[in-house]
Amino acid sequence: MAQQETEQLTRILIGAALSRAVTSIAELGVADLIQAGQPQPVEHLASATKTHEPSLYRILRFMAGHGLFQETENRQFDHTPLSAALRSDAPGSYRAAAQMFFHISAAWDGLHHSIQTGEPGFNKVFGAPIFEYIPTHPELGPVFDAGMTSMNFYETSAMLEAYDFTGIRVLADIGGGNGSLISAVLSRYPNMTGMLFDLGHVVGRAKENVKTAGLAGRCRVIEGSFFETIPAGADAYLFRHIIHDWTDEQSIQILGHCRKVIPAHGKLLIVDCVVPTGNAPSLSKDMDITMLTFPGGQERTEAQFRSLLKASGFELTSITPTTSMVSVVEAKPAQG
Repeated sequence: MAQQETEQLTRILIGAALSRAVTSIAELGVADLIQAGQPQPVEHLASATKTHEPSLYRILRFMAGHGLFQETENRQFDHTPLSAALRSDAPGSYRAAAQMFFHISAAWDGLHHSIQTGEPGFNKVFGAPIFEYIPTHPELGPVFDAGMTSMNFYETSAMLEAYDFTGIRVLADIGGGNGSLISAVLSRYPNMTGMLFDLGHVVGRAKENVKTAGLAGRCRVIEGSFFETIPAGADAYLFRHIIHDWTDEQSIQILGHCRKVIPAHGKLLIVDCVVPTGNAPSLSKDMDITMLTFPGGQERTEAQFRSLLKASGFELTSITPTTSMVSVVEAKPAQG
């Protein structure tokens, strides 16, 4: 084996440290202490975050080698575009997403278990599935909400630019979380009304956010589990980052409940990654391993979506790519 391959594999192995470093720095709020163009000495950063100065310096130097922060002179650090995105006040700030992973990234220790068994590594490490673990740790609810909103910030606008919701009178956001998605769609389409459907520990936060957005009169928030039922009354049903959380069998169960209530003219909209074929790198392939390890689901190819939808009583009608990693997979109820 050539030295080049040896060194490249070494960097890949040590890359695990980079992920953990980003989450730790986000949790500590280091990026908030630096204004772009105003380098800060590591002594100040360590004092403000109550960290070990020599170790903080080494972490920031390490991160700077990967494009996060830049060392200027006299052990001072300034921002790069990547590190600036970790500021709390950055447009589309990514800090909350990194903080979310700070609390749950230990699940990566279960990746080997996932490879061996097909089971989520999260369950092995934390002793419960992720969607059972979070409700029993109330402090994680707001962290998870903020983290998912942070990760999906640009997806929402990309989806609205790519897909035309015109003609939809009532849109149901299934597993709608904190209400940020349905609020964005309703704000764009003032003649549309909405429904948000999610579990009891979520809907309280969703109601408050919908109310804050001034949309309480146009959006009903309904409590329930999509494994048991899905509310009738909409002509389009939206699942954003829901189906990818689950196995085919579980997804067929969820979509089967949707098939029972969707009208004949209705639309099913699945907003998820569509994995391309071939060997080219793709963020969708990276997200697929995250789904394997954390909830136990998967990102799917077009062929897999087509098969899943057919098994659920739907027919795939179109796939609309967006400028983000997700596409809008549209389906209609199969006839006959």
